[in-house]
Amino acid sequence: MSNPLRDPQDRRLPRIAGPSGLVIFGVTGDLSRKKLMPAVYDLANRGLLPPGFSLVGFARRDWADEDFAKVVHDAVKEHSRTPFREEVWQQLSEGMRFVPGVFDDDEAFERLRETINTLDQERGTSGNFAFYLSVPPKFFPTVVRQLKKHQLSEPPEGSWRRAVIEKPFGHDLASAQELNRTVHGVFPNHEVFRIDHYLGKETVQNILALRFANTMFEPLWNRGYVDHVQITMAEDIGIGGRAGYYDGIGSARDVIQNHLLQLLALTAMEEPASFDAKALVTEKLKVLRAVRLPADLARHTVRGQYGAGWQGGERVLGYLEEDGIDPESVTDTYAALKLEIDNRRWAGVPFYLRTGKRLGRRVTEIAVVFQRAPYSPFDATDTRELNNNALVIRVQPDEGVTLRFGSKVPGTQMEIRDVTMDFAYGESFTESSPEAYERLLLDVLLGDANLFPRHQEVERSWEILDPVEEFWAAQGRPEPYTAGTWGPEAADDMLARDGRSWRRP
Repeated sequence: MSNPLRDPQDRRLPRIAGPSGLVIFGVTGDLSRKKLMPAVYDLANRGLLPPGFSLVGFARRDWADEDFAKVVHDAVKEHSRTPFREEVWQQLSEGMRFVPGVFDDDEAFERLRETINTLDQERGTSGNFAFYLSVPPKFFPTVVRQLKKHQLSEPPEGSWRRAVIEKPFGHDLASAQELNRTVHGVFPNHEVFRIDHYLGKETVQNILALRFANTMFEPLWNRGYVDHVQITMAEDIGIGGRAGYYDGIGSARDVIQNHLLQLLALTAMEEPASFDAKALVTEKLKVLRAVRLPADLARHTVRGQYGAGWQGGERVLGYLEEDGIDPESVTDTYAALKLEIDNRRWAGVPFYLRTGKRLGRRVTEIAVVFQRAPYSPFDATDTRELNNNALVIRVQPDEGVTLRFGSKVPGTQMEIRDVTMDFAYGESFTESSPEAYERLLLDVLLGDANLFPRHQEVERSWEILDPVEEFWAAQGRPEPYTAGTWGPEAADDMLARDGRSWRRP
């Protein structure tokens, strides 16, 4: 039902979720404690959740409801973005329940069903529940089948049930297709939300605003003016306690298959007919289906593995020395690819993607590097410190946009150097950006799938990456690089052969 007192043109009124609840499987994990629980509280604190919102935790712990509420309370106190308010907490905690059990425990899922039915009566959730699978990927099929077996995936008349699935969605094309068949056998396609938290970041969404709400960039956004595009996601940390997950997965599967290919699609896509999920997926798929791998993967792909070194003033271990890592592991902690897009807009423009751990600093950015002027009236000495113009979209940290161009240095000489114009979210807006999980969880409860990859995108991304992984598997060990540097020398050589170089963020 729509509010008859609300004017749809009044932007002051935010979108507020209707009666609903959230069930988190794997609620004791780091993702739940550091991201999901604080995001739920922040949404409640901003008035974006209904008064009767319910939060159910499912995990292998012998907890009562009060124990679970205490865990959520501590997580919120430590990690929430907005200030803690007792009255908000009290209202939220009244709807918290905990169900102990393991994923193949039929009795536990019966208790979960009873808990949801009780919350329907007590909290007025109207039968609307989202099931968040914050669990290792190997348990996805088990949990989904249990939800079907115990009729938890079947909503009452006029209600909805949704599945929220964390990456990685499969480890190659075949496993992704099998998982899609399993999930879609239980939940309708439009009720499956695959979380890519990068798509919830304000700066990623701003790519669409930058391109399609302005006229100044569109005439330049093509092969006639763009020399190349670099998409970088660098981390300055190692694997931490994620050895069990990361070893055997590697940086390309962990980041390129989802985050970076999604950023590529948003950067290169055509203008959608409207800003809705179907139109966005249509345009992103056109780009992903036009992506072409280089013929010579040895020259245009690089994988690396960090060794010991100094970072942040501390001596850090190499990947093979980390706890839980096989000394003979060939897992990549750095990956770089050159891709091209076979369509009229981008033909001949290379897209360079790179990601890695233990690099120089933590940064994610998209750099659109423009061609040099075809003719320059200035002497070479006047412009020797002038680089290509570039538009850099900083996804994290220091979210914003930088435009690099040439300007004359004050003085009697004609000397031209690079200068930058910066837009920073923190300086231009009084309201701080919500965390990605805030936006994405709210969209799940609202049924808005704009920022969620659909199964076709996931499968096409694996089609792009699988040949690279197969090639690397036959090549022996990754190239070593020292922790705290910007990756292996082979990555610099890859761009140097094209007459280009990586940006130093």
